[in-house]
Amino acid sequence: MRSAWRRGMATAGAAAVLTAVLTAPGAAADPAVSTGPGVEVEIPGPERGDAAGSGHTRVPRDGRDRPSPRLSAAEQSADGAVTKLLDNGSTGDRLDIVVVGDGYTAGELDRFHIDAKEMWAELAGVEPYTTYQSLFNVWTVDAVSNQTGVSGDPGPDAVRDTALGSYFWCDDIERLLCVDQAKVDGYVAKAPEADLVVVLANSAKYGGAGYNEPSETLGYEGISTASAGNEKSGQVAIHETGHSLGKLADEYFYPDYPGYEQYTGPEPGDSNISVLTAGDMAAQRAKWHRWLGEASPDGGVVGAYEGGGYYVTGLHRPTDNSLMRSLDKPFNLPGVEAMIAGFHRHARLATAVTPTERLLRLRDTARVSVPRLTGSERHRLKVRWYLDGRELKPLAGHTRVRVTDLVLLLLDRRTHKLSVTVENRTAAVRDPEIAKALKSTVGWNVRL
Repeated sequence: MRSAWRRGMATAGAAAVLTAVLTAPGAAADPAVSTGPGVEVEIPGPERGDAAGSGHTRVPRDGRDRPSPRLSAAEQSADGAVTKLLDNGSTGDRLDIVVVGDGYTAGELDRFHIDAKEMWAELAGVEPYTTYQSLFNVWTVDAVSNQTGVSGDPGPDAVRDTALGSYFWCDDIERLLCVDQAKVDGYVAKAPEADLVVVLANSAKYGGAGYNEPSETLGYEGISTASAGNEKSGQVAIHETGHSLGKLADEYFYPDYPGYEQYTGPEPGDSNISVLTAGDMAAQRAKWHRWLGEASPDGGVVGAYEGGGYYVTGLHRPTDNSLMRSLDKPFNLPGVEAMIAGFHRHARLATAVTPTERLLRLRDTARVSVPRLTGSERHRLKVRWYLDGRELKPLAGHTRVRVTDLVLLLLDRRTHKLSVTVENRTAAVRDPEIAKALKSTVGWNVRL
């Protein structure tokens, strides 16, 4: 949703909505994408949950203006408190998710923490999050609201005074759950680092939104909003991470909607949609050609299926029905590969336990921390040690090396370079350019 191709669609004022949206309760009468000011968001699919997304629109970055009573002294002391829900290492070496709740009063913060844990559990239950969950830290930031619930629940006239100004019926679409981004950022900034943000609304109403434009100030990849109490909203949030972390395009399309009958533009830059047929991909060794013919986790076989990127014809998707098209489906094989690449943009596989700025002497030990993957042999981490660029093969797999073990190799008193490289050798990645990025190295200077 953030590619230049998609932005061009919005600029052209193209309509963007599934036919199902037109019949869903609370859908706007005219769901065409607006070109006005604000931020582009993805609208979650209709209530029956058969579509991952059902259109895009532009909404204000600010919330709805309304006076806010001042918090009491006790509420102020709780407001903005940061808790590390999942600790897998330093923020510099992990992908940090920051969860902020809205519509939770001071007395409901325990409920928010439970909701945040359940959100992470749902996310971690989807591959490749399951295998790579040790690459993540999860933080919660307490946002104390004056009133419980959020505006627009149960109806458009319901108004709640909340910390983040969340509201349904955003852009007159019932299930579109928008927030005040400046207020969100005010709380997110309290966490040590944020690579991805999730806003949980204290509501059971179905809805959410995908703010998939990177933060210009805090650097995170995007915001997913979801209702904490609705069983489908979490799936919407996971779908949105496909955009923000995987840089994946939507694989759904708009049947019978004017303007989306056939795509006639250039080849999109997105990795999971293409104008090419399976035969063309194989011949040109392009897009997901390495996965053609393979059985995919979402069912069926990887090929080039007509329809995707909102168009009924002219664009193809890798499989018939992945998470980038429908809720409650897994990512397809090309999608898993893209998500793994996204994880490794933020997380490092090698974390120095022994400070790298230290000069190591005879009695020292070089230690490195390596995350533990929970998947099968399809995902393996290979640990290799080097001295002055030469591999020390007997030390392969070790996470600590004593300088005394190197004495026979350190035949002079000059400074030598000891390094360790951790590489992810996973069968889930076939693109050599992505594979090159699935490694990290740390090193120390060593002298007798």
